[in-house]
Amino acid sequence: MQRTENLRVAEVRRLTPPLRLKSTLPITDSANRAVIDGRVAVQNILDGTDPRMLVVIGPCSIHDTAGALEYAERLNRLRVELADRLCIVMRVYFEKPRTTIGWKGLIYDPHLDASDDVEAGLHRARQILLDINKLGLPAATEFLDPIVPQYIDDLVTWAAVGARTTESQTHRQMASGLSMPVGFKNGTDGSLQVAIDALVSARSPHSFLGIDSGGLTSVVRTKGNPYGHVVLRGGKAGTNYDAESIAAATAALSKAGVREALMVDCSHANSSKVFARQEEVCQSVIAQRRAGNTALVALMVESHLFEGSQPLGSYPTQLKYGVSITDACVGWETTERMLRHAHAGLSPSTAN
Repeated sequence: MQRTENLRVAEVRRLTPPLRLKSTLPITDSANRAVIDGRVAVQNILDGTDPRMLVVIGPCSIHDTAGALEYAERLNRLRVELADRLCIVMRVYFEKPRTTIGWKGLIYDPHLDASDDVEAGLHRARQILLDINKLGLPAATEFLDPIVPQYIDDLVTWAAVGARTTESQTHRQMASGLSMPVGFKNGTDGSLQVAIDALVSARSPHSFLGIDSGGLTSVVRTKGNPYGHVVLRGGKAGTNYDAESIAAATAALSKAGVREALMVDCSHANSSKVFARQEEVCQSVIAQRRAGNTALVALMVESHLFEGSQPLGSYPTQLKYGVSITDACVGWETTERMLRHAHAGLSPSTAN
C-alpha cells in the first residue's frame, strides 16, 4: 500500500512535557507573588477600580539573556519609583509571527543559528521569566503557538494575541482559557471588528483540542476570559491613536457590549514603523487621558537598552549587545524620558 501520511515531515521530535519542565524550573514564592499582584493590578485597571495607567514596555523580542535581565533590572527600578501612577509590566516576547519567513523567536531558535532547538528554547524562556518575576517585575508576552502557554503561563501577568492571529479561532479559544488578561490587537489592515469579535469569543466557554500538563492530547474545556481588551496598533490605512479614532473605537466597543478599555500600541503602524515616533504617540495618549478620556487605560512601547535594530546575520557572536534583532526599539534614555513624562502627565487629579 502506498504511503499517504507525513510525506513532507522531515522529523518529529518529542519534547519534555510541561509538568516536567515546571518541576525542573519551579515557580518561586517571590515570582508567584509578582504574577498574582501584577494580574490583580491589571484586572483592576481594566475594571476601572485602579486609576493608574498600564504600560507594557520592553524589547520587541528577547534574544539575549544578559541583555534582557539588565533591561529588567533598570525597568524594575523605574517601576517602583513610578508605581503611584503607572503599572509597569515588561514585554518578554519569545515568539514572533513572520509575514513570510525569518527568525521566529527565542523559543524556536534560542541559539540564533537555525538549529531549532525548541527544548532549549522552552527552558531558557522559563528561566528568563523566573528571573524577571523574582525582581518583582511582572512580565507580558504574546502567545503564538497554543501549546506554549502550558510551559510558561504561570509566570505571565498579561498576554497578547497579535494582529495576524486575532481573527484565528484557535487563538480565541486559547485566550478563553488563559489565566491572565489578554489584549487583542486590531487587524493589520486596521480593522477593529476582528478584535471586537475576538473579545466576544474569548469571554465565552470553549472546548477544543490541546495538550494537558503531561503532554498528552486532550479536550480542553474553558470557562471564558472576562479580561479581554482591545489593543490599537494602527493599520495599512494609517494610525488609530488620535482622538477621533479613539472615540470611534470606544463607540464600537459600547455597541458590542464589551469592555470599553483601550491599550494603544505606540509602535507598528501607529508609529509608521519609525521607532522614534513612539514618543509622539505616547505623548498624545497621555494628553488625551489628561483631558479626561478614561477609555485609554494602557500603553505599549517597544524599547531596549540601545535604540534601533540589527539584522541577525550569519554570525550571532557579532551582534551588538542590547540592540533588537526584530523591530527597531527606542533606547533606554528615551524609555526613561517617556515613562517620566507619562508619570508627570498623570497627576492625581487627572489619573482618575
